[in-house]
This record gives sequence, C-alpha cells and structure tokens, in this order.
Amino acid sequence: MALQKYHLERKNDAWRLRKAGSNRAVLKADTKELAILEMRGYMQTREGSVRIHKSNGRIQEERTYLKN
Repeated sequence: MALQKYHLERKNDAWRLRKAGSNRAVLKADTKELAILEMRGYMQTREGSVRIHKSNGRIQEERTYLKN
C-alpha cells in the first residue's frame, strides 16, 4: 500500500498541512514551528510522507512517518 502524501506549506498568513491533491487543510498554525509540532502529533497515528516547504514554496525537506 502506498503512503499518503502530505504538504506542509504557507498559504496567506498561516501554515497548513494538507493531503496531496486536496486544498482542504487538515491543520493550520500561525508559525512554521508550531505547524511542525502539530504535524508531528497528527502523524503519530498515521503513515505518510510529508513534504515541508519553505515560505517561498520550494521543498525544504521530506519526512516519512510509519506506525510502529
């Protein structure tokens, strides 16, 4: 089974995590640091790959989360 893909990116004045192919945010935060903390909690019960973007839209890094 393929991993679900997510993007953590800035839109307007907020950072959001969304599933690839969707415009709906699964979480939002005011800062990137807070968004990453919330993303880590969200991904604890999921398997997937998260592409973390810079504020200019370019990909900074990619993290993979697997259930234990």
